Amino acid sequence: MANEKILVVDDDKNICELLRLYLVKEGYSVTMAHDGEAALTDFDKLHPDLVLLDVMMPVMDGWEVCRKIRAKDNTPIIMLTAKGETYDKVLGLELGADDYIVKPFDAKEVTARIKAVLRRTAAKEDTNKGVYDFDNLHLDMNRYELKVKGKVVEAPPKELELLACLAGHPNRVYTRDQLLDEVWGFEYYGDSRTIDVHVRKIRQKIGDGHISTVKGMGYKYEN
Repeated sequence: MANEKILVVDDDKNICELLRLYLVKEGYSVTMAHDGEAALTDFDKLHPDLVLLDVMMPVMDGWEVCRKIRAKDNTPIIMLTAKGETYDKVLGLELGADDYIVKPFDAKEVTARIKAVLRRTAAKEDTNKGVYDFDNLHLDMNRYELKVKGKVVEAPPKELELLACLAGHPNRVYTRDQLLDEVWGFEYYGDSRTIDVHVRKIRQKIGDGHISTVKGMGYKYEN
């Protein structure tokens, strides 16, 4: 049985209760919050292992809650929302969400996603960490810190993990599906456009001369 702490954030109390019932059955400890401000307060008190986060909420929306959590912590976040357009999914990923589930959802799928994200997070605590130095780039995955020309550059955990995967194997070509497997895990319920979004954001932060697009295949880190 699981014993991780889950913070469920949604202004719909019926959805919160449904998720609570399923998650408690799986052995998780569940705390519920119904607006963004309460979510941040509970986050600081609880230090949860994962946050299920709705987008459209009173007081403070989920985008801002995600942004504030990511400014101080790498706790996994799964966005849970009725906003299913590609733009909204991309925005959630760019803000640092680890997964994105669109309402209406199957509670069993939500629990499966939670297990997958927690497994990947636990595995990455022991693996895929190291220090990489290339020219003006310094990446320390033990501290999840990126420096460009000696200055710290803020980046969500998934961007750093993707950069570490590429930089850890310079000049190796990775397909988008391989990068999804390496960074998100084979159980990721998304598509390869996620990789393009993250590569674009990384290039904006470290410059265009590091990660090359290999036409018809994927990406590689130029040493």
